[in-house]
Amino acid sequence: MKSKVISIFLIAILCLNASAQRKKVKKDEQPEGYKFTTVVSLKTTPVKNQSRTGTCWCFATTSFFESELIRMGKGEYDLSEMFIVRNNYIDRLQDNYLRRGRGNLGPGSLAHDWNEVFSEYGMVPEEVYTGINYDSETHNHSELQAFINAIAEIPVKRKHRSDEYYELVDAVLDTYLGEIPSSFNYKGQTFTPQSFASNLGINMDDYVEITSFNHFPFYEKGEIEVHDNWRHEDMYNVPIDDIIKIMDYALENGYTVDWDGDVSEKGFSHTNGVAINPDVTKTEDFSETDRARFEDMSTAERLEEVYKFEKPFPEADVTQEKRQEGYEKFVTTDDHLMHVTGIVKDQNGTKYYITKNSWGTTRNKFGGYLNMSVSYVKAKVIFIMVHKDAVPDDIRDKLGI
Repeated sequence: MKSKVISIFLIAILCLNASAQRKKVKKDEQPEGYKFTTVVSLKTTPVKNQSRTGTCWCFATTSFFESELIRMGKGEYDLSEMFIVRNNYIDRLQDNYLRRGRGNLGPGSLAHDWNEVFSEYGMVPEEVYTGINYDSETHNHSELQAFINAIAEIPVKRKHRSDEYYELVDAVLDTYLGEIPSSFNYKGQTFTPQSFASNLGINMDDYVEITSFNHFPFYEKGEIEVHDNWRHEDMYNVPIDDIIKIMDYALENGYTVDWDGDVSEKGFSHTNGVAINPDVTKTEDFSETDRARFEDMSTAERLEEVYKFEKPFPEADVTQEKRQEGYEKFVTTDDHLMHVTGIVKDQNGTKYYITKNSWGTTRNKFGGYLNMSVSYVKAKVIFIMVHKDAVPDDIRDKLGI
């Protein structure tokens, strides 16, 4: 009887040890996720929140130029996004009227719209013009946009813009965004918007927009046909590999990048702080358990699982033809502008771009930043804007800049 008890006890001990080993293995196999090592990280200003507006173009480009001022040794500035937005409305209302009501009155624009407003109207600091003149702690342009749309119809129907029309436009913009001061005091000096802009020392002729599509020649200029290019500006066109070369050269030499592209893909996850271009057919890179699990999933389910894996997910190989196909099938769209401020690599050595978003600091645990993979950028970039000195010499020579 005693030997039987001892045997049962020994079996129990062995079972507990085996269970502990299984638990240890399971713990050791917990997902490692994406682990990043910083390669380049350039100085920028704090993340802001565009909130309920379609003004990412302005927030990204303002951030870009704030970093430019830091790079130029001018110090750190907090520039007013809404000063640019307000004056941009004046320009697009003019464009809409001359196009007989067929212009783009929506809130979206592109990087060059910032440059145009800066050159024509100047600039003011955020503390001088916050652009919130209504009962809200954050930006909300839903009602403002409705009034802009309504006011714009009248002169088109009447084929005439009266003095009262201009007064109404100013009244609406003043009501929601505030009146623009003709002069203001800043750090002990008196400025006008024009003199303040001049004092910053930014030369808009130094900045170039560069895209990458097949339907007009490389190393020449052409117009991208996105809705927000309402000024019909031309951009330099280069192969997609040159876009990556420019971004790398810029960041490695102290220049940040203003980035426009598509963020509507499931591979873009602001919450997870990663934008990737997953290839769900490349499950051969994973364990037998992972492959078996994937074989039982639909494509949509697979994409939902991307960020649950224990290592970076395999990504698609992007060719010039493949990105052109996405553009021409309207899969790759002009959604969002963001500010690229550095480079990181994951545990596999894959390169990503540190990207400053304009959705505030609380919508993810990374303070409003995310990392975009090279594959994602190659597939989904619409264009970039950089200082012309941030373009490698061989590409500059081909572009003639």
